[in-house]
Amino acid sequence: MIEIIDTVIDKKLLEKTAKHFAEKKIILPTFEQLKNPQTIPNNIKDQLKSIGLWDLHPLNLFRINWKNEPVEKGGLFSGVNVMELPPEFTGVEARILVLIGKWFPTGSHKVGAAYGCLAPRIITGRFDPSYHKAVWPSTGNYCRGGAFDSYLMGCEAVAILPEEMSQERFDWLTEIGAKIIKTPGCESNVKEIYDKCWEIRETREDAIIFNQFDEFGNSVWHYAITGAAIEEVVNNYKTDEDRIAAYVSATGSAGTIAAGDYLRTVVPEIKVVASEALQCPTLLMNGFGGHRIEGIGDKHVPWIHNVKNTDVVIAIDDNDCMSLLRLINEKPGIEYLKQQGLDSGFVENLHLIGISGIANILSAIKTAKYFELTSDDIIITMATDSADMYRSRLKELNEEYGAYTTSQAGKDQERYLFGVSTDYMKELTYRDKKTIHNLKYFTWVEQQQKDVSDLNQLWYDRKFWPQIFNQHKKWDELIKEFNSMTGLV
Repeated sequence: MIEIIDTVIDKKLLEKTAKHFAEKKIILPTFEQLKNPQTIPNNIKDQLKSIGLWDLHPLNLFRINWKNEPVEKGGLFSGVNVMELPPEFTGVEARILVLIGKWFPTGSHKVGAAYGCLAPRIITGRFDPSYHKAVWPSTGNYCRGGAFDSYLMGCEAVAILPEEMSQERFDWLTEIGAKIIKTPGCESNVKEIYDKCWEIRETREDAIIFNQFDEFGNSVWHYAITGAAIEEVVNNYKTDEDRIAAYVSATGSAGTIAAGDYLRTVVPEIKVVASEALQCPTLLMNGFGGHRIEGIGDKHVPWIHNVKNTDVVIAIDDNDCMSLLRLINEKPGIEYLKQQGLDSGFVENLHLIGISGIANILSAIKTAKYFELTSDDIIITMATDSADMYRSRLKELNEEYGAYTTSQAGKDQERYLFGVSTDYMKELTYRDKKTIHNLKYFTWVEQQQKDVSDLNQLWYDRKFWPQIFNQHKKWDELIKEFNSMTGLV
């Protein structure tokens, strides 16, 4: 049976860890506080006014939420950071709302997924921050989030990621003092990351591996925090005539898409749409290959993906994403969009959307066209990170294709936004979903030594997923008890 992490297994280790946290003045936020930052104690809010968003200060654990004020330093909390894309930009009538991950510490919501994996181990006596090293296998933002959380909790971090990821990721990890292990290949070379994890697991007893692809804390965080944030956004934006038609998320580690499981409890008829790269269409056609949509993972189905809750799979050409990255970030592209009558404030904020966010938006447009959605329909998606993480990619594109021009901007808008079609997408039947689920066998049972009975439990046990997703309620009880043990609260 798959383990549920909701009980203390080593009380002596827990007491030792509480002493460690007390010495370093580390307080763990509850999931409820990350969902509703207004419940954070005023004395903590007062201290945050003098702390930068990315500062390596333990109180920044309380900023692992969607509601940080969009400033680099001194901000507190407001509403969920979100951007609405006008029809003049998308070419469709449906309202597309994009949650913005830029205003998390590290500039990506993956810092939340990492918290959902590490904090439960801390509060149940499964991780010793003074001895264990936290190993974060990733294709980019997750290992950055894990390194940040580790530093704030006073433990060493090891980041594992493919050598072809953007230079910004490696630079930041070096600055924070994380040990970096580069594995061969690009975004889609996930197995090579797993192989390195096995090597570490078999040779280092002081290493605890937090594999985002099979750590349920990843999906639990998004179910509880991202799901609630989306619900709040929709309630603020929709009229009585509007409906939540779809939720679009790149599959990646299958953490973010778990917000769709929460939304299903609120809007049962919602379409949950999984987005992936056309160059590696694993879910769409059991495909494989390399691509440039950084941060979405490939060539396997994550263990934590509740495939039964996915209605549609869409594959996006990475060339479309790279072309649009230039359109919304290069000066000629920005000026061209303004000339088309788009609000200048909106255009100047498009840099808040990174490459995977662009892929999500294109999937949202495909969804709108396929289901013939109207102005009464709302599609929710997100930008995991911003273009700030890809300035080196823009430089590479300029070196490869030459300087960007206004003429090229017009072509890119017409082809890659207004010209979006409904090809390379599939509405899933029950059998389609089970086919995708069965792909887990080859990665997780054959390669990663999981039990086939657990694989079957993921599909057949109707009580399993609600139990998994609602662990955070017990975790909050344990976090409060742990904070009391430190004497800091």
